[in-house]
Amino acid sequence: MRIAATLAFVFLSGCASVDAGQCANAYELGFRDAIMGLTPQDTLYEQGCTRAGTRLDLARYKEGWLDGHFEYEKRMPHTD
Repeated sequence: MRIAATLAFVFLSGCASVDAGQCANAYELGFRDAIMGLTPQDTLYEQGCTRAGTRLDLARYKEGWLDGHFEYEKRMPHTD
């Protein structure tokens, strides 16, 4: 459990640091987050993009996250 928490912290810390190129690809960021089973990270990216001197297109991020979430749900095994 401790290892999982440490890995999650390291991973999420890395997500918060974005560059201008990643900010320009808001849809891909959202899709990647969702396909990996993460909750939306838009507030973290928005702060990182502001520090990088750019803006995150929140509508595109949310669109990508929803598409990624649907794909994540399709790939997850479901038991009936």
